[in-house]
Amino acid sequence: MNTFLKRLLIVLSIIALGLFLYSYFVENIFETRLSPKDTVEYESNNLKLKVTYNRPYKKGREIFGGLVPFNKVWRTGANEATTFSTNEPLYIKGFKIPIGEYTIWTVPKDSVWQVMFNTKKYPWGVDAEMRPMWDPNYDLLEIDVPVKKLDSVVEQFTIGFDDKSDEVDFTMAWDQTKIAVPLSLHKKE
Repeated sequence: MNTFLKRLLIVLSIIALGLFLYSYFVENIFETRLSPKDTVEYESNNLKLKVTYNRPYKKGREIFGGLVPFNKVWRTGANEATTFSTNEPLYIKGFKIPIGEYTIWTVPKDSVWQVMFNTKKYPWGVDAEMRPMWDPNYDLLEIDVPVKKLDSVVEQFTIGFDDKSDEVDFTMAWDQTKIAVPLSLHKKE
């Protein structure tokens, strides 16, 4: 066997070993995730918004008040903490959100949700005891948003943006529940 083939086999063996170790210790890259990662983006004029989150399924379970308890902080999705980024300053109900990346945390309740924009980056959404890793000392903004009850069931947790004439709604929907956080480029009194 010539030298080139020996080196090629060594390099391919190292790559295969690296993929195996990454898959075993970090994330199984060969298996489909139960709550797949997704990214949703919104662009209009110069504004660019991006949310990265994980999308769990309902699978016949009771979601809000069951799997996701009422009156407790939720990582707003599954696995890693949900991130929200903006390249322009935004206003939410008169409060300024500067340019940057934030983690999104929520406290679901029956008729209203508390939504928190947090400045800290978290390695995961929950700790070993399944408690949210959220630290309230890093909250930039906490607002209450009314719940809209849906007629149909949303099987998979979904985040999106609904464009309106002068603002954008940052929406979250799952099961028969939807909330909309109003985002604006201009401060409204």
